[in-house]
Amino acid sequence: MGTRRDARELALKCLYQWDQRPDDGRELSATTIKDWSTAVEQANYCRRLLDAFWNNAAEIDEKIHSAAENWRLERMAIVDRTVLRLATTELMFLGDVPSRVTLDEAIELAKLYSTEKSGAFVNGILDRILSELEKADGSEVVRRQEKE
Repeated sequence: MGTRRDARELALKCLYQWDQRPDDGRELSATTIKDWSTAVEQANYCRRLLDAFWNNAAEIDEKIHSAAENWRLERMAIVDRTVLRLATTELMFLGDVPSRVTLDEAIELAKLYSTEKSGAFVNGILDRILSELEKADGSEVVRRQEKE
C-alpha cells in the first residue's frame, strides 16, 4: 500500500512538471522517476499511471471539466488539477484499485500539497465523476482495460 501511495506522490510531481512544460515534461518525468523512486514497484506504478493519463488526456480532462461545475481546468490550482487528473485516470483506466481508495488518496494528496480547502474541492469533483461512472456502468465502476 505504501508503495502505491509513494507512486502517486511521484506521479503528482511528474505530471505537475508536464503541466508546466508539456514539450519536455515526459523527459523530465523519466528523469524524476529514475532519481526519486525508491522501489521498482513504485517506479512501475508511477509510469503506468502517467502513461494511462497521457494516452487518454483529452478524455480525462473532459470528464473533469464536466464534473467541475463553474470551474475550467485552466483556472484550477495546478496541484488540484494534477491530483484530479491522476485520480480520474485511476478511476477510469486502472482497474486494480478500489474507487474509494483512489478518492481517499487523492484527497490526502490535495491536503498535503495544496490549499486548506483543496481536499474538499477534490472530493466534490471526484464524487461527481465516480457517480457518473457508476451510473453509466449501472453499478460499481468497471474500468476499461488500459491501452497496451
